[in-house]
Amino acid sequence: MLSWAVLFLIIAIIAGVAGFSGIAGAATGFAQILFVIFLVLLVISLITGRRAP
Repeated sequence: MLSWAVLFLIIAIIAGVAGFSGIAGAATGFAQILFVIFLVLLVISLITGRRAP
């Protein structure tokens, strides 16, 4: 999940440099949403004490 957030962040940076503000904004939004979901899942995992296999 974190890799998806990083991927969309990289896409947003490249699109921003290239001047595609609409694509950059959308990719940044996806990256932020995925990062928040990742953090929530991390906290839940830490609270319950379960580990990924």
